[in-house]
Amino acid sequence: MQRLILPALLVFLGWIIYLLGPVLVPFLLASIVAYTGSPLVTALERLRIGRMLGSTLVFLLAIAAVSGAVMALLPTVQEQAVVLLGYLREYAGLLQDRIIPQISRATGIPLNPQSLTGYAASNASRLTTWLGSGLHLALVSGSGVLSGLLNVLLVPILGFYLLRDWPNLLTRIRGIIPPRHLSLALRLARDSDQMLMAFLRGQILVMLALGTTYATGLAIIGLKTAVLVGLLSGLLSFVPYMGFAGGILVASLAMYIQKGTFIPVLEVWAVYAAGQALESFLFTPLLVGDRIGLHPVLVIFAVLAGGQLFGFAGLLLALPVTAVGTALLRHAHRWYIASSHYRGETAQTGDSRTD
Repeated sequence: MQRLILPALLVFLGWIIYLLGPVLVPFLLASIVAYTGSPLVTALERLRIGRMLGSTLVFLLAIAAVSGAVMALLPTVQEQAVVLLGYLREYAGLLQDRIIPQISRATGIPLNPQSLTGYAASNASRLTTWLGSGLHLALVSGSGVLSGLLNVLLVPILGFYLLRDWPNLLTRIRGIIPPRHLSLALRLARDSDQMLMAFLRGQILVMLALGTTYATGLAIIGLKTAVLVGLLSGLLSFVPYMGFAGGILVASLAMYIQKGTFIPVLEVWAVYAAGQALESFLFTPLLVGDRIGLHPVLVIFAVLAGGQLFGFAGLLLALPVTAVGTALLRHAHRWYIASSHYRGETAQTGDSRTD
C-alpha cells in the first residue's frame, strides 16, 4: 500500500496543475525568480546583511536591470517591428507576382497566384475577426485585462516573499521527510539542485549571448531589423534549433526584401552559422558545461509535451522537471548498475547451490 502513495501523489499533483494551470503561472514565475535569486541573497547573508535587506537589494537590482533594458530597447524594437511588417507585406506581393509564377513555369504545375493569395487573405481576415472578437470580449468583460495586470503585479510580490522566506520553506519541507529517508532525500535534492541551477543560469546566459551575437552580426551586415530578429532568435533558443531556424528564415526574407538580391542573404546565413559555432564551442561549454547533458530531442519533447498537457504552466515546468528528472534517473542508473540483479550475483549463488 505504501508503494502506491508516491505514484498517487504524482498523479494528483498533475491533475491539480492541469486544473489550475492559468492560476499557477504567476506562482511558477515567482518561484523561478526566488530560486534563481536565492544564491545572491545567501551570499549577502555571508556579508552580514539580513535576509530581508538582501532580498530587497536583489529585487531592486533586478527591477532596475530589467527596466533599463526595456527602456533602452523598446523604441528600437517598435521601429524595427514596423519595418519587419512592411517587409512581410512586400514579400507577400513578391510571392504573388514573381515566385509563384516561376515555380509554376519550372514545374509545369498550374498555380494561380490570385487564388492562393485570396485563400491566404481570407484566412488572415478570418483570423483577424477571431482576434478582434476575443479582444472585444476581453475588453467588455474586463476579466482578461484584469487577469493579465494581476499576474504582472503578482509575480514580483510573490517572488519577493518567496525569496525572503526561501530557507524557511526548505526547512519545512525537510521536516516532512521521514528521518530514515532524510540522508537519501538530501543527496538527491543536492544533485537535482546543482543540475537545475546550472541549467537555468546557463540557459539564460546562453540565450542572452546568442541574442547579442545575432543582433550584432545582423547589424554589421546592414539588416534594418537586426535588433528585433536577433533578440527573438535568442529568446527562442531555449528550445534547441528553434531560435536558429526561425531567426534565419525571418532574417533571410527581410534581407532579400531590403537588398533585392540573393547574395546578401548568404551573409545572413554566415551570421547564423557563426552563432551556432559560438554556441557549440564557446557559449554552451563555458556557460552551461557538461553537467546537464539534456539531449536536444528530450528538450523538444519536454517542451511540446508540457505545453500540450498543461498549457503555459507546462511550458514553464517542462525543462526544470526534465532537468531534475534526469538527475534522479542518473542516480537510479547507478543504483541499478551496482545492484545484484544487474551483476547477476543472485543467479550465480543459485547456480553454485545447485552444483
